[in-house]
Amino acid sequence: MAAKQPPPLMKKHSQTDLVSRLKTRKILGVGGEDDDGEVHRSKISQVLGNEIKFAVREPLGLRVWQLVSAVMFSGVAIMALAFPDQLYDAIFEEEPASSKTPIRLYGGALLSISLIMWNALYTAEKVIIRWTLLTEACYFAVQFLVTSVSLVESSRIATGAMLLLVSRVLFILISIYYYYQVGRRPKKV
Repeated sequence: MAAKQPPPLMKKHSQTDLVSRLKTRKILGVGGEDDDGEVHRSKISQVLGNEIKFAVREPLGLRVWQLVSAVMFSGVAIMALAFPDQLYDAIFEEEPASSKTPIRLYGGALLSISLIMWNALYTAEKVIIRWTLLTEACYFAVQFLVTSVSLVESSRIATGAMLLLVSRVLFILISIYYYYQVGRRPKKV
């Protein structure tokens, strides 16, 4: 007796079947919105991450400010390491203490911060940029407080120190401004 042949298999064309395509995309989690409102076009973009989501919409002048900061930190660090007496004299307009070690340690710390600033100049990651701006603002705030206390203790008002204080307030404001601008959520288009 001859075996009965099974009926031919019918292929389902899911590309033409809209309901089937939508069900498949829903099961895969593709095409829906995530928590940030991003619509994933493929499963690969979900797994690898949407690079556009992490791109920073940079405020105008951010990279210029980062460059100015890196140059400024490097310049003061080199001056503190190489010429500690002249740096102290330029700020406080008096003879420095007998030991140059504290000023050179200050220069070493500034050199370390300047390396962070230089590396932040070349990154596009929002978190790193924000942390460096916050570090910068904290440094300027601490320097403002220390210089103010030193001036009050010595009861002398030096022109260089006053210029330093005014510039530190300005630098704090600029750093905080960019910190908040980088942290803002981009507007949905």
